[in-house]
Amino acid sequence: MGATIYCLCNQKGGCAKTTSSVNIGIGLAREGKKVLLVDTDPQGSLTASLGYQQPDQIKVTLATILGAIIMDTPLPDGGGILHHGEGVDLLPANIELSGLEVTLVNIMSRETILRQYLQTVSEAYDAIILDCMPSLGMLTINALAAADEVLIPAQAHFLSIKGLEQLLRTIKKVKRQINPALSIAGILVTMADMRTNYAREIVEILRDTYGEKIRIFESIIPLSVRAAETSAEGKSIYLHDPAGKVAAAYAALTREVMRG
Repeated sequence: MGATIYCLCNQKGGCAKTTSSVNIGIGLAREGKKVLLVDTDPQGSLTASLGYQQPDQIKVTLATILGAIIMDTPLPDGGGILHHGEGVDLLPANIELSGLEVTLVNIMSRETILRQYLQTVSEAYDAIILDCMPSLGMLTINALAAADEVLIPAQAHFLSIKGLEQLLRTIKKVKRQINPALSIAGILVTMADMRTNYAREIVEILRDTYGEKIRIFESIIPLSVRAAETSAEGKSIYLHDPAGKVAAAYAALTREVMRG
């Protein structure tokens, strides 16, 4: 059967994409799933968020793996996969991935290099989560080409909602030209202070604009300093603030994702 591949994607930065990747991934692991998190961002934000604070010092990363596939050479032993204490595996990334993105532009089947790799590990997992960079470049296209479902984190902010149109056009194009099986799992509202009229209005606009065509997850991730702290701690919100509202929201969201 192989893993379900989820891609967390939004070309707008600062929408809790990486925080959501970590907490959905570890949330699924807490529900008994075998999970691989893949950092597809040269900034290595997901890698750092899981406690590897110096991603540029990691020897084998996604860049190494994709480079081996491009050159048709054997993959390194162990495939560069790291094991995190909270029960998930990680394929890290660092700045080397930036150079590889430039290389991708000139090669054959450039949109499906990541998919070729994931097919080799898919059987070992129930879920694979791809944390995308904040752009619609070749690495993000590779992630969309490899994914079964896209989760779109969107900050409860007018400009964040405005940027969704371009992202949805890109997803539609990838689905039409490269990956017909691609579907949108839903839009996830993040960093929302639902005590304010502004946040409630934004959620309302989102539901009115997209609600008929795209699922808007019921679980809304609240604005919280505790959630922001987790990146520096190298652990999930479930360990950092287990009784908090963000942990409860991500646990509920994880169950929504599992229900499909």
